[in-house]
Amino acid sequence: MQHHLQLQKCFFYFFYFLKIPSLQLSFFHKDITLIAAASENQALGKDNQLIWHISDDLKRFKRLTSGHCVIMGRKTFESMPKALPNRKNIILTRNTSYQAKNAFVAHTVKQAIKLTDKDTKPFVIGGGEIYSLFLSMAVSIELTRVHDHFEADAFFPKIDMKQWNLTKEEKYTASFDQPFAYSYLTYRKQAK
Repeated sequence: MQHHLQLQKCFFYFFYFLKIPSLQLSFFHKDITLIAAASENQALGKDNQLIWHISDDLKRFKRLTSGHCVIMGRKTFESMPKALPNRKNIILTRNTSYQAKNAFVAHTVKQAIKLTDKDTKPFVIGGGEIYSLFLSMAVSIELTRVHDHFEADAFFPKIDMKQWNLTKEEKYTASFDQPFAYSYLTYRKQAK
């Protein structure tokens, strides 16, 4: 009987703490992942468009992000034909009157994270400024490194290798239908 009462008490405190907003973010750990394709000179895109088209990378992006929240800037969202299906689209913008179809709008990083609700692995999908805002709180990076240099106006932030470990690398050579060599790089933040 004593054991049963202790178990009830544990469940009470568990559900009690879930209702306190200030504890929710610390209670549910967020494994924030930056996902991007960037060249050797950190180029992401130009004129709000991707510079290259790597079909297998787009398939990988879809496979990794499907079923998760994706956080992006307004320009990134507007560069797409529509909100990404099978994902909760969250747009981070300073424009307080901004609205978007099939997407949620946040005006601060904290609001964007709160909108991810119970998704423990939200993805940040760009652009350059948004990656920079989330880099310090990210736990992992899924980076497609395109092995060439490009002229661009949006860039991925430099990764400080003292803070990140490369945990996985897959290399792909250029081919007839894919003129650029590229690698999939997975980084995890070092424990402090």
